[in-house]
Amino acid sequence: MLYIVATPIGNLEDITYRAVRTLKEVDYVFAEDTRVTKKLLNHFEIDTVVYRYDEFTKSHQVENIMNLLAEGKEIALVTDAGTPCISDPGFEVVDAALNEGYKVVPVAGVSALTAAASVAGISMKRITFEGFLPKKKGRQTLLKELSKEERVVVLYESPHRILKTLKEIKEIFGDRYVVIVREITKLYEEIIRGTTSELIERLEENPIKGEIVLLIKEEVKEKKRVKVNKYARD
Repeated sequence: MLYIVATPIGNLEDITYRAVRTLKEVDYVFAEDTRVTKKLLNHFEIDTVVYRYDEFTKSHQVENIMNLLAEGKEIALVTDAGTPCISDPGFEVVDAALNEGYKVVPVAGVSALTAAASVAGISMKRITFEGFLPKKKGRQTLLKELSKEERVVVLYESPHRILKTLKEIKEIFGDRYVVIVREITKLYEEIIRGTTSELIERLEENPIKGEIVLLIKEEVKEKKRVKVNKYARD
């Protein structure tokens, strides 16, 4: 059985009882960053063996995990923080396991995406999630496509690129209303809201740190009014 286990994105109290039990009971844990995961496991006195599974090791680790599942072993997949397979290479191993007929079980928990959406203060009925933007190739093309969206656009961004991204959004989307949620569940958690112009000015004066979720509010388009000729007859 393959468990997809959500882990805290900051505050360790956000882990679920089920996640702790699962991580204790499985035979092996596969993690995006073994150093980060070992700190988490040590905190909860979990001594399960941890192996690396990331973008650079997935080519052979998927096969290794399939072999272990074939032997009847139980595996847990975790990411650095949050819910696996949202913005990391985890979906490949899930796809392989499902194709081979193995049971895949989600152990639900915190996600930066849903946590940020819940405190943004804007309607999240219709959203499009893009994760991290490309650093170079295809970046401008993607932003131009997203600018046409009639849904809230949600992105992940680093503190080193947030100012550049805001300036690109202003240029391509216009002076749109945006929300920055950073350091979710951590000591310096913060929600910053305003137009791109306002946030650019603020960040140029006071740069921010920490992992960021950026939400771009959809453009409100005015409905065309149809003129009615009051003298018209049926």
